[in-house]
Amino acid sequence: MTCKAYHLFFRNLANPLKTKIIAELKGKPQTVTQLTQSIKEEQSKVSHALMNLRHCSIVTSKQKGKERVYSLNKKTIVPILKIIDKHRKDYCKQECNF
Repeated sequence: MTCKAYHLFFRNLANPLKTKIIAELKGKPQTVTQLTQSIKEEQSKVSHALMNLRHCSIVTSKQKGKERVYSLNKKTIVPILKIIDKHRKDYCKQECNF
């Protein structure tokens, strides 16, 4: 059902921790360790959030040695974020503060 898909998708985007992860990955692909250090959150919380983001293909991962490197889904999520950024710039008065 489409309604459930919308809820799942937007719930991921509305979660503060997941939003921080998405914002960090917008800059460059990172490992869990790098994300943990940059957003100053516990590794278990970051890993759990990444699992949910991967479940919806918001982020993708590639194995690099013993680590996974996470990045945003370039096919769908990066274009959506560009649209959101433009919308915010054109129509939203409040800045992002995190």
